Amino acid sequence: MSMIASPTEFHLSFRVSDLALSTSFYSQFLGVEPNDQTPRFSTFVVPDLHLNLVLLVNDSGQPLDTYSLYHIGLGVRDKAAVLESYERAKAQGIPIIKPPRTTWHGTPLHELWLRDPTGYGIEVYARLTPEELAAMPADQETIYLVPGTGP
Repeated sequence: MSMIASPTEFHLSFRVSDLALSTSFYSQFLGVEPNDQTPRFSTFVVPDLHLNLVLLVNDSGQPLDTYSLYHIGLGVRDKAAVLESYERAKAQGIPIIKPPRTTWHGTPLHELWLRDPTGYGIEVYARLTPEELAAMPADQETIYLVPGTGP
């Protein structure tokens, strides 16, 4: 049972190094325009994700610590959507941390890791189907989904 009674929306807010660049990035990433914009913040409401995202100018005078926020993640429908996200990110020049791959350790996933303009990590992932899980290799080695992108 959740400690929160009947949650309806997830709100996330974080500071960014360049509000205009980050606003443009998240508009493309989420596929929506900002709900509200000021010189200090941009907000995004993404109904399908029940997400309320706020990007806030780093006016604290403190350096941003992109290490503490390890990453944010966005689940997509399947492996094809992970691959499509990779092609879109590549075409838009978004930094790719880890190319599309299937991993078996921890939670088995098809995943792609990107970096946003501030330096935060973004994981785009799809959970494996029962058939994909049944095809797990005995050595559980990572499978790179795009030829030539692995080590």
